[in-house]
Amino acid sequence: MRLTLPLSLGVAVVLAAAACGGGPPPPPPGPDPDSLAAEQARRDSIAAEQARQDSIRREEQRREQERIAREREEAAARAAESRRVSDALARRVHFDFDRSNIRAGEDTEVLEQKLAILQANPQLRIQVTGHCDERGSDEYNLALGNRRALSAKQYLVDRGIGDDRVMTASMGEEQPLDPGQNETAWEQNRRGEFTIVGGGTDLRMPGGM
Repeated sequence: MRLTLPLSLGVAVVLAAAACGGGPPPPPPGPDPDSLAAEQARRDSIAAEQARQDSIRREEQRREQERIAREREEAAARAAESRRVSDALARRVHFDFDRSNIRAGEDTEVLEQKLAILQANPQLRIQVTGHCDERGSDEYNLALGNRRALSAKQYLVDRGIGDDRVMTASMGEEQPLDPGQNETAWEQNRRGEFTIVGGGTDLRMPGGM
């Protein structure tokens, strides 16, 4: 036999069941505002420190690049100056026919320039090589070339350059600058040449030159 409940009683049962445990759960609590602020402050601090370190690195890189550029410029300037000194040292002196004395005027000026360079570069050592024109015997011209080299050396030594800083040699008539057989060629060939034999790096040009 099926039992039936009055309608009012069924509604009451349903309402009672809903009141005992049905319905959605309450929402979870929201984040703590103080914790959010602290986390944001921590992130901001990390970002600021990273930016500071990046700025320091960029500044260090800039300074290093400037240092390298400055050193390159200084090295190029020193090299150019050293070449100018070498060119000045290479200037020749010339001699009259069958003579070995230093002529006043241009030749004296050339030797005075070399004197100043040697004084400004105490590590520098040079060699003077005497040359002759083709007239005269080989033996005589070797001896004459030697006297010419010694004459140029003595000019420097008498003015305070150490004897061991100036070497001498003679080529006689073996290395003419001009192979011609006339006075113009012979005048060029009667000469003293100067070469660096030691201490020729990073040369300094004397003041006033």
